[in-house]
Amino acid sequence: MSFRRRLLSVFALTVLLSVAAVALIVSWATRRAFSRANEQRTTALAAQFRHEFSRRGEDIVQRIQAIAAGDTATRMALASASEPHDYGAYLGTAKALAESQQLDYLEFVDSQGVILSSAQWPGKFGYKESFPVSPAFPKDAFLKPEELPDGVALGLFAVRPVIAGDKPLYVIGGRTLDKNFLAGLDLPTGMRAMLYQNLGGDISPQRLIDAEGPVEHAEQILPVVQRMQKQPQETSALLHWSGNAADDEALHAFPLTGQDNQLLGILLVGSSRREYVELRRHIRSAALLGGGVGLVLAILFSGWAAGRVTRPVEQLAAAARDVTAGKWSTQVPVTSADELGELAESFNRMTRDLLDQKERLVQSERVAAWRELARRLAHELKNPLFPLQLTVENLVRARQRSPEQFDEVFRESSETLLTEIANLKGIIGRFSEFSKMPQPQIQPVQLNEIVQNVARLFQAQFRASEATAIGCRMELGTLDPIAADPELLHRALSNLVLNAMDAMPQGGTLTLRTRQESDRVFAEVADTGSGLTPEECERIFTPYYTSKAHGTGLGLAIVQSVVSDHGGRISVRSEPGQGTAFIIELPKTQAGQAH
Repeated sequence: MSFRRRLLSVFALTVLLSVAAVALIVSWATRRAFSRANEQRTTALAAQFRHEFSRRGEDIVQRIQAIAAGDTATRMALASASEPHDYGAYLGTAKALAESQQLDYLEFVDSQGVILSSAQWPGKFGYKESFPVSPAFPKDAFLKPEELPDGVALGLFAVRPVIAGDKPLYVIGGRTLDKNFLAGLDLPTGMRAMLYQNLGGDISPQRLIDAEGPVEHAEQILPVVQRMQKQPQETSALLHWSGNAADDEALHAFPLTGQDNQLLGILLVGSSRREYVELRRHIRSAALLGGGVGLVLAILFSGWAAGRVTRPVEQLAAAARDVTAGKWSTQVPVTSADELGELAESFNRMTRDLLDQKERLVQSERVAAWRELARRLAHELKNPLFPLQLTVENLVRARQRSPEQFDEVFRESSETLLTEIANLKGIIGRFSEFSKMPQPQIQPVQLNEIVQNVARLFQAQFRASEATAIGCRMELGTLDPIAADPELLHRALSNLVLNAMDAMPQGGTLTLRTRQESDRVFAEVADTGSGLTPEECERIFTPYYTSKAHGTGLGLAIVQSVVSDHGGRISVRSEPGQGTAFIIELPKTQAGQAH
C-alpha cells in the first residue's frame, strides 16, 4: 500500500472513530440523563401520590371528626350506653351521613365492637366489626380492606370516638382507593399510575387498575407484583410490549401497607421510553449523517493533504531512481519552506556534491589510469629493450675488435633482435586488442554449446603431460536460449579456462557448470589450484593487474568487459589452497527478441 493510501486510510479511520466516539458519548450521556430524569419524575410522582394520599387522609379525618361531633352521633352514643340497644333505630343513619359527607364507607360501632349502623352494608348492624376498636385508635388515616356484599375493597379510613356517657361510640369511615383516586393524580406526559389491590391470597389481573379501570395486558405486570409480595420494597423493571424498543416501559413499584405493615396495595408507576428511543435514533441518524459527511470531507481533505505531502516525496523518490540510474545532475523543485522543502533542498545539495565528487573522482581515476598504463607499458617494454641494447652493443664491439668474427655475431644478434622485436609487436598488439574490444553481435545462442566447444578446444592441452594432466568435468543444466554474441562469450570462457590451467601447474580438476534461475543463466569455471587471497579477489579484474610473472593483466579485464557488454556481471569465489571459481551471470532474453 502506498503512503498516500495509508495517509488517506488514517484520515478516514480517524474521522470515523471520532464520530463513533462522539455518538457513543452522546448516547451514553443521553441515556444517563434520561434515566436520571425518569427516576426524578417517578420519585416526584410517588411523592405526589403520598402527598395526595396524605391530603385525602386528612380530608377523611376532618369529615369523620365532623360526623363524630354532630348531634346524630352524640344521640347514638347516649343510646348505645343505655340498655338494652335498639339497633334497628339507626339502620339508615350511617348511609345518610356518608352521602352528606361524600364518604364511601361509614359505620358506627359501640364500645363492644358491635356495628350499630353501616352505610356500605346496612345488613351488618348487630354484627361484630372486624377492625378492633379501642381507646388507642389511629390518629391519622390508614389503609384497610373493607368487606362488601360483592367482595373486598381497599379503602382509606379514619376513626374518631364519640364520648357521651361512660361508654364511647366509634365512627369509622373512609373512601375507596380506586380509579377515581388515580385519576386525581397529575401525571406528566408519557407516564401512568396503576394500583394493585393485594386483598387475596392469589394474584388476579382484575385487581390491577389504572385511572380508566382494569389494566390491559396485566399479565406482563404481574411478575413485578409477585416480586413485591415476596419482598415488599421499592423495585423496578423494564417491560417489552412489542418488538419496537419505542414501546418499552420502565416500571417502578411502591408498596402500600396497613396498620400492621401488611402489604395491602402496590402503586405502580410506568414511564414510556419512546422519547428516549426516538432521541437515540435521532442521535444515531445524526451520527451516521455526520460520519458520512465527515468521511467525504476526510477523503477530500486527506486526498488534498496526502497529495501535498506525498507529491514532494514522490518527486524525491523519482529523483533518487534517476540518481541510481546514473543521472547525477537530477534536481527536484523546492515548493515549500517546511521540512519537505528542507528535504528537497538537502537532496539537491547532495546531488550537486555527488556530481562534483564524481567529476573529481573521474579526473583522479583518469590520472591514475594513465599512470598505471604508463607503468605497465614501461614495465612491458623494458624487458625486450634490455636484450636489444645488449645485442646492439655486442655488434658494435664485434665490429671493432674482431671483424673476422663479425658475420657470425651478426647472424646470432639478428636472430635475437628479430625475436625481441616480435615480442614488442605482441605486447603492442595485446594492448591494441584490449582498446578495440568489438561490440556484441546479439543472436540466439545456446550457452551449453559454447561451453562444450571451449572444452573441446582445450582437450588436447588437458592431456599434454601425464604428470600435469587436468581432468575436465562437465555439469550442464537445462537452459533456454539466450541473446548473446557467441564469439565473445567463447573468448571470455577461453580466457577463464586458460587462467584455471595456469593455476594448476601440477594438474588438477577443471569444472564447467551451467544453470538457470528465473530470468538469469549462470556459467561457472572452477579449478582446484592454489586459490586467491581476499586482496587479490578485490583487484583481480583491474586492468593491467596480474599475479603472474609474465602476464599483462588484461585477460580478466577482457572477460569483465565482455560480460558487462551483455548486461551481466562476473564474480569470483576463492580461498587460499581451496581453488578458485569464476561465475558469469547473464540475463536470459527470449530468442525472438534478439537483434
